[in-house]
Amino acid sequence: MSLRPFFGPTLALCGLMAAPALSLDMPASEGAIHVCKANGDNKAAGTKEAPKKNLDGVLKKAKGGEVILVCEGVYSGTFDIGFFESPKAVKLYGGYTTDFSKRDLMAHPTLLQPDNKSGAKSRKALFTFQSEIDGVVVDGFVFDMGKRNSYSPAEGKPAGVDSGMLLLPPAKAPGENATVTETCLQFSSAAKAGSVIIRNNVFANCASMGIQAGVRGGEWKISNNVFVANRMAAVEVYGTCRPKAGGPSAKLSTSCATVEFDHNTVLFTWSRLKDFLDMGYGFRIMTMLTYNIHDNIFGTNIQAGIDHSRFSATPLKIDNNGFFVNKKADLEYSPESNTKLTLSAEQFGDLEFESVSGNTTKMPKGFPIDSAYLEGFLSARYSEEADYDPESPANVLRSVMGMNKQGKLKTAVTMYGNRYPVETAVKLFGGIDGKGAQKP
Repeated sequence: MSLRPFFGPTLALCGLMAAPALSLDMPASEGAIHVCKANGDNKAAGTKEAPKKNLDGVLKKAKGGEVILVCEGVYSGTFDIGFFESPKAVKLYGGYTTDFSKRDLMAHPTLLQPDNKSGAKSRKALFTFQSEIDGVVVDGFVFDMGKRNSYSPAEGKPAGVDSGMLLLPPAKAPGENATVTETCLQFSSAAKAGSVIIRNNVFANCASMGIQAGVRGGEWKISNNVFVANRMAAVEVYGTCRPKAGGPSAKLSTSCATVEFDHNTVLFTWSRLKDFLDMGYGFRIMTMLTYNIHDNIFGTNIQAGIDHSRFSATPLKIDNNGFFVNKKADLEYSPESNTKLTLSAEQFGDLEFESVSGNTTKMPKGFPIDSAYLEGFLSARYSEEADYDPESPANVLRSVMGMNKQGKLKTAVTMYGNRYPVETAVKLFGGIDGKGAQKP
């Protein structure tokens, strides 16, 4: 039997300061489309006094640039279809009370949260912007796949953790639909160029990345979000514009757009499979984009807080981020072909990026992380055991018949992709003063 440890780095502690509250945008109510599942009507005018009911229906009919205000509650699509799609570039704001008099993301969360039954109706990304994206705003939503995913009833369930291990298709819990392994928030790679703002959201338990986007051009700002217990990567944004002339190498220096990733908290990103070998990154630096990554928290990611292994030569800034307990490295970096470096934040100063300063490796004392989930993560192990008997009656017969002998490989894992309680994820806002997601 071989044991593959999940946790490597030691945990350092420092003091905790209370994070200041940030003021929320309150878009003008006049002219906006109001949506409230609790007291809305699809035939209503969409005003504050007469809101619409179904968000997906509003998205289908909305015009580019329209503002959509969504009240608190759980949204899973008309007839609980399990997904939302927007063909137009709209501005979405969640976290309102049912009368739209107040906006508080933590006290009145707007959850995009389909259940497991929806997996029999659709197998799509939770929310997709399909074509027009210039001017998109997504502000104040909880994207949660924890009820749509299928988890083992008992395997890989540490004490006090909300569920057993995440099950990937075709595996599924008895009586359930298989996990939908699609992204929580997706921007189609065929979408037009445009500038986008994604802020003040929670992305939890996404079975295939929190955010994935193909970008042709524009300015992207991903700010003040919480990403927790997502699979493969919390964020993967890549360029899709036409590379400069000059052959294949020109792609590495072409920049389609800028991406600013700031004041986000990124925790517990899990690998592609339960063997912990592939993927599991907080933020992925891809090709043909200029990145500015600053003032984030990257902790407890199975591979690295940041992945920079695509040989991109576009401008890059990594400043003032806090790293802790990332299994493989704080930064996985491939400066050239057949070269891979696994670096801690203390080593960033030797990197020849446009800017790289102020990065630390400390976890604050009292950080509002789920303690049972963290304990399970720190001690998580994957094991393999081969059950092979060359002299078993079946294998002797196979040998006589000229067939290959066979055995079985037994695998086990103590924790993998387990559901993180979304009500606990919301409390991660404001964990550290000035760094990571602040209280909106």
